[in-house]
Amino acid sequence: MPDKKPVIPPLDISVVPDISSIKTPSKEERAELIARIKKLLKERDAVIVAHYYTDADLQMIAEETGGYVSDSLDMARFGHEHKASTLIVAGVRFMGETAKILNPEKRVLMPTLQATCSLDLSCPAKEFSDYCDQHPDRTVVVYANTSAAVKARADWVVTSSIAVKLIEHLKQKGEKILWAPDKHLGSYIQKVTQADMLLWQGSCIVHEAFRAKALADLKAMHPEAAVLVHPESPEDVIKLADVVGSTTQLINAARDLDNPTLIVATDNGIFYKMKQVAPDKKILEAPTVGEGATCVSCAHCPWMAINTLQNLADVLENMDNEIFVDEDIRKQAHRSTLRMLEFSETINTESVD
Repeated sequence: MPDKKPVIPPLDISVVPDISSIKTPSKEERAELIARIKKLLKERDAVIVAHYYTDADLQMIAEETGGYVSDSLDMARFGHEHKASTLIVAGVRFMGETAKILNPEKRVLMPTLQATCSLDLSCPAKEFSDYCDQHPDRTVVVYANTSAAVKARADWVVTSSIAVKLIEHLKQKGEKILWAPDKHLGSYIQKVTQADMLLWQGSCIVHEAFRAKALADLKAMHPEAAVLVHPESPEDVIKLADVVGSTTQLINAARDLDNPTLIVATDNGIFYKMKQVAPDKKILEAPTVGEGATCVSCAHCPWMAINTLQNLADVLENMDNEIFVDEDIRKQAHRSTLRMLEFSETINTESVD
């Protein structure tokens, strides 16, 4: 009998934060918050590690204070290597947990502990572990967008930049793969590598929202444009891409392509960095409208959006919102996560998430 796909309950939309209530600070409030944050970072021996999808102000502060803005792989690497005693992880919870997994001696704080990830939510540890137990002959490879408990159950943790090369490596060794959680990224990797892969049926609410028909219509309106797509997107969207890649790879493509216009199918938080590297190019959001569209995210992760200047300042003031990981789980997750970093160092690739 063919292997059955795991049955994943649909995402409870009520858990998605309503970002319409987030208050935009005035010009004066913004300046005061930024000055306060920079002062507290020095006083607390803290450094900000921010994801490309967070608010532009948070990315700017990280850059100006010796912190780092990148994808989840390089965020993990930077936090692991930096000498600061406190890491402020601006992103979503699995990123804070990854920092703690790799740095148990450091204090890891987040602007908000409510910032989770639909991929993480789609892969509950108990159900995932049970599924793995049903397939003991398979090597378990999980995307970084998972909880510490799921990482602890895995043989490998990966991000998008190294996923294809890792799966190719495992295929050459004759291994069969159990992949989780993102079904679209897993399907893309499976098509590229032709590996034997079972796919967990999770998805990202941001990338799943992009619509191929509307994207094709937008491309027709801008024939000079290149289409840049993250592989967490649906297959019919990926088929329209000129470049498929991780966040870092898409940023590099924005810099290197000759096209004067870019249509980008990933979280629009990436535009801050893209505009830095390609200031003369026109950057358009890939559409999230059309048949079946719900616009739960509208091209921006609502959990990333709840990282704000205000709660960044507050966490530095109060030194709360600390990330803790059970030590037994941390030790098991450390093994698979460290393998990710070590493998990434052995291959000539750009980092991602």
